[in-house]
Amino acid sequence: MKKFWIVKIVLFGAFALLALGLLVMLLWNWLVPVLFKGVPINLWQAMGLLVLSRILFGGFGGGGWGHGSHHRKSTWREKFNQKWSGMTPEEKERFKHSFGRCRKFHQQKEQEVMA
Repeated sequence: MKKFWIVKIVLFGAFALLALGLLVMLLWNWLVPVLFKGVPINLWQAMGLLVLSRILFGGFGGGGWGHGSHHRKSTWREKFNQKWSGMTPEEKERFKHSFGRCRKFHQQKEQEVMA
C-alpha cells in the first residue's frame, strides 16, 4: 500500500513538472517572439527556465533566498537595539558618523568646517 502512494506522488510530481514546463513554453512562445523578437523555445528549455528561476528566486513552496529572511531581520534588529541602548550618547554619535550612509559627505563637511 505504501508503494502505491509513493508511485502516485512521483507520478503527480512528474505530471506537475511537465504541466508547468508546458505552461512556461506556451506563454514564452506566445509573448516573447511578438514583444521582444525572441525565438520560440521547446519543452526542455522551458523546464530549464523553471529550474533556473527556482535557483535564482526560490518558489514552488520550498526554501530559496526569501524564505525565513523576516525572522533573520527581526533577530538582527533586536540585537542591534540591545547594543544601541547600551551605548553612551558619545558612542552613538561616533557610530552614526563612522557608519553613516554618506560617510564621504560627512568627511568633506568636517574638512570644510576645520578649514
